[in-house]
Amino acid sequence: MPLIALKVDVDTYRGTREGVPNLLRLLKKHQANATFLFSLGPDHTGRAMKRALRPGFFGKVSRTSVVEHYGLKTLMYGVLLPGPDIGKSAAAEMRSTRDAGFECGIHTWDHVAWQDNVRKRDAAWTKKTMQLSFDRYVEIFGEAPTTHGAAGWQMNEHAFEAEDGFGFAYASDSRAMLTESGSLANPSAGPHRLSANGKLLSCIQMPTTLPTLDEMLGRRIEGVLVDTGNIAQAMLRLTEPRRDHVYTLHAELEGQKLAPVLEALLEGWRSQGYQCVSMAEYYQKIGREPVPACRIEWGELPGRSGELIVQPT
Repeated sequence: MPLIALKVDVDTYRGTREGVPNLLRLLKKHQANATFLFSLGPDHTGRAMKRALRPGFFGKVSRTSVVEHYGLKTLMYGVLLPGPDIGKSAAAEMRSTRDAGFECGIHTWDHVAWQDNVRKRDAAWTKKTMQLSFDRYVEIFGEAPTTHGAAGWQMNEHAFEAEDGFGFAYASDSRAMLTESGSLANPSAGPHRLSANGKLLSCIQMPTTLPTLDEMLGRRIEGVLVDTGNIAQAMLRLTEPRRDHVYTLHAELEGQKLAPVLEALLEGWRSQGYQCVSMAEYYQKIGREPVPACRIEWGELPGRSGELIVQPT
C-alpha cells in the first residue's frame, strides 16, 4: 500500500492554539496519522512583511488571503504587538498532540528569523538557534525530539550537520522539484541523504513531494483557476499515479479555514488506496531500502516566492 506521510508545519501562536486541536479531531475522525512540527520560540510573523521586495511575494499574499488565514493580530506580532512565546504559552496544546498519539518534532525557534536568515548565517548562529529549539522541546515534552522540518524549507550546511549531531535519523527539510502543474519533475524523487561540507550525512531527508495548498490556490493550472471549490480535486489528480508521498500541511490553513479541503483529501486518498502516516512510519518503510546521496541545492517552485532547498533533478 502506498503511503502519504502527513507533515504538519505549525508556524504561529494562533496555529498552535486553534489549528492544532482542529487537526487532531479531523485526523482522528479519518484514522489518519501525521507528524506535528512545532515553532517553539517567539511568534514574530509580522516581521515577514520585510519580504515585500522579494519577487512574487505580493502575488502569493493576494492569492492566498493571508489576513483571512492568519488573522490581523498575528500579522502584527513582532511589529506593532510583542510576539508571544509559543513554547511557553501553548505547551499544553503541544503535549496534548503527543498524548493523542501523534509524533511531534521541531519546526523552528523563531519562524521568520530562521526563514529569512539561515541561508547566509554561520555555524555558531545556526547551532545556537537549533539548540534553543532542542532545549525548549525537551522542556515541554520531557524527552528529546526525534525529527525536524525546516521553516520555509530553508537550511544551510551547518544546519544539516547539526541534525546528525542531535541524533535525528530522519527529517523533512526540502522539496522535490515540481512542474507548473504540480507534478514531480523527477519521478524518482524521494528519500535521500545529503553531503554537507564534504561529508555524507546519516540523517535521511524525506522531501515534500506534493505542492502545498497556498502554492496552488489562485493559480491557473492547465487552464483552470484553482480555488477552494476545486483544489482537492486538483491535488487528487496529482496522486493518481500511486507512489509514496510527503505532503506538508499547515495548522494555520488546513487546521482552520481550509479544513474542508483537508477532509476531502483524506477521503480521496483513502479511495485511491493510500494510507496516511507519520514521518516515523514512513521512515520505518524506507529504512529498509537504499537511498541515493545528493548534493545540497536551491531552486524555485511554482506558486512560491524565493528559493528553497530542493532535491536535485
